[in-house]
Amino acid sequence: MTLDRLQIGKKARIAVVKGQGALRRRLLDMGLTPHTEVMVRKVAPMGDPMEIQLRGYELTLRKDDARDILVEEG
Repeated sequence: MTLDRLQIGKKARIAVVKGQGALRRRLLDMGLTPHTEVMVRKVAPMGDPMEIQLRGYELTLRKDDARDILVEEG
């Protein structure tokens, strides 16, 4: 499943960060690395962007970027 499909309040672990070049590097630099636990805190009223919590901080992420992150729920 991709991160953009994770429901509010649910936790998951990042399995794979897809993407190419600068986009992938930017996601990894923001702490979205494999084996990191993430939780969806809230989603904007129109569905984009979404706020996630990871590594003790909140991060706002566009749904397009969240589609490049595969997660395992649990």
